[in-house]
Amino acid sequence: MLDFRKSLINGTLNKVLKRLHYPLEVMLTCVRWHVAYPLSLRHIEEMMQERGVFVDHSTVHRWAIKIAAGVGRSFPAT
Repeated sequence: MLDFRKSLINGTLNKVLKRLHYPLEVMLTCVRWHVAYPLSLRHIEEMMQERGVFVDHSTVHRWAIKIAAGVGRSFPAT
């Protein structure tokens, strides 16, 4: 069961993340911060710059739209 869910998530993320140029870890970190905490996109941009990753707030917004929707489809509502 766990392997099926993991392969489903990986398959969905692969489709969503096609043609994106940043490392997956960076994208998922930004999206996780945006979804989990009350941070603005500009705050996330500043936090990533403090860590040496230069990304625009509009890029983080596009990632949040694509990745959150893709991950949401992977987990059915209960």
